Amino acid sequence: MDGANPAAADVITVVVADDQTTVRDGLTTVLSLLPDMRVVGEARDGAEAVELVGRLAPRVVLMDLRMPGIDGVAATASITARHPGTAVLVLTTYADDASIAGALRAGARGYLTKDAGRAEIAAAIRSVASGHTTLAADVGRRLLSALDAPPESPVDLTDRERDVLRLMAQGRNNSEIAKDLFIGVSTVKTHINSLFAKLGVRDRGQAIVYAHRTGLAR
Repeated sequence: MDGANPAAADVITVVVADDQTTVRDGLTTVLSLLPDMRVVGEARDGAEAVELVGRLAPRVVLMDLRMPGIDGVAATASITARHPGTAVLVLTTYADDASIAGALRAGARGYLTKDAGRAEIAAAIRSVASGHTTLAADVGRRLLSALDAPPESPVDLTDRERDVLRLMAQGRNNSEIAKDLFIGVSTVKTHINSLFAKLGVRDRGQAIVYAHRTGLAR
């Protein structure tokens, strides 16, 4: 056995989804140089990404958003609902509010723009593979600016709503939250709807930003 190679359990398997061949090839080449990562599949669109995840069960999908047919947001929603063991990291040209919020609502654990360097991409893949949420600095700033100022007095969330919000901010999808808290998925959805109403936010992305701003993400 070669001691220089990482143990198989430590290798992060990745599917790269992007409709541009040059981008897929470039990302695959870069990731293949890292001893703790292995690209196991490449997808040209969202439908192919969903199919590859179902067949290969990678730990991470590096997902573009704008692709023909099923786009990255729809593919992310399908993957996170059907394969909670796979984390989706968005890597896209777009950093507008709608794209960011749509990806986070769909269950993406990370969001980078394509000007990210190879070290930043690698670090983000390792982060989401470990169950954390990773946002590019400019993406975080946009989310902060999109969120209304927090209320002057603390929002009265129940202990369970705080638990749900904390896990949501850590990148857990509804199924994972239900498993962690030993409750049903429908109960998780009820808590999410309630805390959305109390926080005065419209979607998952804004709730996550609120959690980080107020320390509830820890």
